[in-house]
Amino acid sequence: MAIADRKRSALPVPYAMDPALPDRVPKERYFDPDFYRLEVERLWPRVWQMACRLEEIPRPHDFVEYEFLEQSIVVLRTDDMGVRAFENACRHRGVRFVQGRGSCENGFTCPFHGWCYGLDGANTGIPRRKSFASHNVEPGDVDLVPVRCEVWGGCAWINFDNDAPPVRECMEPTTTILDAWKVESLRAEKWYAARLPVNWKLAVEAFVEMYHVVVTHPQLDIPGMRYSLRPGAPFDRRAFIDAEIEYLRAMSDGMDGMVHANDVRVAEGLHDLELPADPQLAISTWNRALNDAVMRWHRERHADIPDINELDEHGFNDTFYQCFPHYFVLPMYSSASSYRFRPTGPEETLMEIWSLARFGEGDEPETPPPPEVWECDDPRWPPIPAQDFSNIPRQQKGLHAHGFRYMRLSERLEGHISNLQRTVDGFLAGLPYRELLPALHSVNVAPFDKPVLDLGF
Repeated sequence: MAIADRKRSALPVPYAMDPALPDRVPKERYFDPDFYRLEVERLWPRVWQMACRLEEIPRPHDFVEYEFLEQSIVVLRTDDMGVRAFENACRHRGVRFVQGRGSCENGFTCPFHGWCYGLDGANTGIPRRKSFASHNVEPGDVDLVPVRCEVWGGCAWINFDNDAPPVRECMEPTTTILDAWKVESLRAEKWYAARLPVNWKLAVEAFVEMYHVVVTHPQLDIPGMRYSLRPGAPFDRRAFIDAEIEYLRAMSDGMDGMVHANDVRVAEGLHDLELPADPQLAISTWNRALNDAVMRWHRERHADIPDINELDEHGFNDTFYQCFPHYFVLPMYSSASSYRFRPTGPEETLMEIWSLARFGEGDEPETPPPPEVWECDDPRWPPIPAQDFSNIPRQQKGLHAHGFRYMRLSERLEGHISNLQRTVDGFLAGLPYRELLPALHSVNVAPFDKPVLDLGF
């Protein structure tokens, strides 16, 4: 059935994607206050949000505050190392009783009037309780409001929709693939944050297509490497290895999660590797040798690392996975980067970047503190994000041009943007999860060069 023939939901969605023209995105979706308000009301309360990395709360009774829009959530380690979450609002007069992260051996106490709560959220004390009418202090009614919380992939996730499927089911096939990558064994080495003067979807879309790479990141267009090989052109085996190593260095420049410096050094140690003359066989030989060398280096240091060649054989070798709507994991060799996007207004987004690496037991680094939020043009940004951040604020401003009506997407190169936008529309239209899950499973994996898909609605 064609996309245009799908029955639309009864709930109105202003500036909805046109099912007959899914390769056009109305510009108002990126700045209209009413559209943004609809996302706040219908999208974000129904989706799983990555609230924290588990190493932020490494011990029983550790807690961290997760802020999103006007909501504040406390994520807490329990005695058995499980994770719970509560709304960060005292049941008396709404005061947020924690800020940042810390430890609470004896529960929480509101700093305003001293109302107390146990680690299970139950109210354990109300000063001058008898001064309140009984209907305002009924047992159970004065406990902290719980928030649904689940753990996967080294992170704690929260969802305000108790009817949503489990986080693992919503994130498939990414969950299965990243489980194979053993992402739960990765630990944060670096943590950055950027204030982007752009809509959250615009920020996301800058990272989910490869069309921009040659122009925006010219240092990655290296003559001689696999991406520049032309059919029938002469193949220089030494130049190929030099180009591959140069590419890994560029990907690692200030961004160890993309390609860790350790893995670059491992690759440099293979500089004199003998390769066959056939280009495709040379590429596969290089890939297998580098994967084996990276695995050997880390296993000698007792790090938990998967068999990367086995991942390749299973087709789990893409380097970009989405956890709709706002979290991404980019695994390469031993390490990974991860991104989290949080809207702070119709045209402003907080983007965080983690560099994740593998360590032997007992060698894990201290968890990085919450980062200082840098402006998008801060000179401290490494080259790759700095180049991306130079474009999207100009794009956000350009969307306000009177003569610009909609984005024109390449159906083959930028189809993921259409798929993502139409999945947002599914939530805004109030579709049930049984209809949304196939769309989620389509947008969660392999965004690069993905065509426009029939999502089923």
